[in-house]
Amino acid sequence: MANYVSKYLHVYLLDDHDIVRQGLRDLLVPATDINVAGDSGSARHAMLTIPRLGVDVMVLDLRLQDGTGIEVCRAVRSADPSVRGLLLTSSGDDEALMAAILAGASGYVVKLTRSSDITTAIRKVGAGETLIEPTAMARVSQQLMRGADELQPPLTGDERQLLALVLEGLTDAEVAHEVGGELHSVSAAVTALIERVMQPVPPVRAAAGPLQPGRHRRADV
Repeated sequence: MANYVSKYLHVYLLDDHDIVRQGLRDLLVPATDINVAGDSGSARHAMLTIPRLGVDVMVLDLRLQDGTGIEVCRAVRSADPSVRGLLLTSSGDDEALMAAILAGASGYVVKLTRSSDITTAIRKVGAGETLIEPTAMARVSQQLMRGADELQPPLTGDERQLLALVLEGLTDAEVAHEVGGELHSVSAAVTALIERVMQPVPPVRAAAGPLQPGRHRRADV
């Protein structure tokens, strides 16, 4: 039907813990304007399924057994940029904010937050709002670029270009168009690049400095 607008906000839930997915479903039951269109514990299954379900918002666990919420968010939004991503994380720190920015998500929510906050976040994201403040976006983007400069081996010029385009909010399809590459190859390169920049920078001095937010230092053995 022409000009038909669904009265529901269609949501997809991705978490590899059944109890978490069921908890989210139960949490969203009282929301008469939200319909859970589907759920999964598999990143690969979600990538294939979400684009076919007419989903408005995907709530994605950051770490999964067969991938990450970042990969799923980028893959789905490359196919359909109208689908909005909301990362689900266990901690509300700069690591979660970095992940959301690299994923092209509209924000993140903490698993242990109040149910009303999660519902509100889904509604805001579904309405096209972003939960990431512009100042935080700029700060974390700069932090990511600085961290990239410390990687060993250093990023190539092409990799730095890819990272800059990702931080501008481009989907993989848009990045591929910008650099003139094949989507499959560009997506693989972006995934590998994000994995690198999300890794903690190894210490280079014997004296330990203060820990950076979202970074964890492992003792040498």
